[in-house]
Parts: sequence; C-alpha cells; structure tokens
Amino acid sequence: MFSIFKSKKKKLQEKRDRLLKQAFQWSKIDRSKSDEFYTLADAIDKELSQTF
Repeated sequence: MFSIFKSKKKKLQEKRDRLLKQAFQWSKIDRSKSDEFYTLADAIDKELSQTF
C-alpha cells in the first residue's frame, strides 16, 4: 500500500523537477512562458505538501 503512495509521490516530484528545469531554460528566452512553468511546478509542490 505504501509503495503506491511512494511511487505517486516520486512521479510528482520528477514532474515538478522537469517543470522547474523547463522554467529555467525558458527564463532566458521568454519570461511569461517561464512563469507558466513555475506556476505549474508550484501547484504540484502544493499538492505534494497537502497529500504527503
């Protein structure tokens, strides 16, 4: 049972990390696009803190 939650948590963390990486890359090109990625990553971070 706990392995299911761990795998979901790990998947969310990896998705958040990918979004933050993309946000950093876009910050050099298009600031508004970068902000979109940061917003998505922040939403995942809030979900992680509430769920786990």
